[in-house]
Amino acid sequence: MAGSATVERGARQEEPSGPPLVRRLGGPRRFRMIIILALAVLLLGGGTVWVLYGSSWTKVERVTVSGTDVLTPDQVREAAAVPVGSPLVSVDTGAIAARLRARLPRIDTVDVERSWPHGIGLKVTERQPVLLIGKGSNFIEVDDKGVRFATISQALKNVPLLEMAVSASRSGGSGAASLRRFGEDRLVRAAVEVAGDIPDAVAQKTRGLKVRSYDDISLELTDGRTVAWGSADQGALKARTLGALMKASPTARHFDVSAPTAPASSGS
Repeated sequence: MAGSATVERGARQEEPSGPPLVRRLGGPRRFRMIIILALAVLLLGGGTVWVLYGSSWTKVERVTVSGTDVLTPDQVREAAAVPVGSPLVSVDTGAIAARLRARLPRIDTVDVERSWPHGIGLKVTERQPVLLIGKGSNFIEVDDKGVRFATISQALKNVPLLEMAVSASRSGGSGAASLRRFGEDRLVRAAVEVAGDIPDAVAQKTRGLKVRSYDDISLELTDGRTVAWGSADQGALKARTLGALMKASPTARHFDVSAPTAPASSGS
């Protein structure tokens, strides 16, 4: 009898204490609510995935292009190769932007945006030429970063022609030394810096830039006047000095601002 009592007490000790599970969760009503909410979340998630990936409600149907000037919208669409008909959410916008920059060097920047529920927008910014480089009967456009981005058959109005008057074959002279030291690309970038610093009133009359060396860059104006600019250093100061010098000597034919603190003009 004593043994049976011990077993019964042990059995009673193994029984879980506290209220039943459903009661601990707040009763049958709350338990059912939890189940319903869980099912609703699953259904909502599955429905969202289906809408984004499986339905025709959010697939790419149109590609819009803005910001073009020389390029046409059709050229941009063709180069972008947007996967029309694909789920909008799965479109790789970074890959589209990379394709555009690689296939159309005239494009400087591009923003690729999803336009829900059916569109992709391509906002393009084209490079602007600040210099032209002659190549046979054609011209290469150069932007303000020194990037050579396009070849055209006719010169552009108000874009100066760059003349590289240096030669690596000549053993002496500052031009040959500059070419060996800096390379042609760096000399072109120096000319680009100068072109960006020329005062607007003078830039409109600038027919060409001539680079003889890194420290010897000059401007040729449409009326035959010339400007010795020197290097690309102190561009803003040289621009102000040139403007004042031209006002002070309106009949001069040659201006020298290579040393902007000691400018000079000559000829009449």
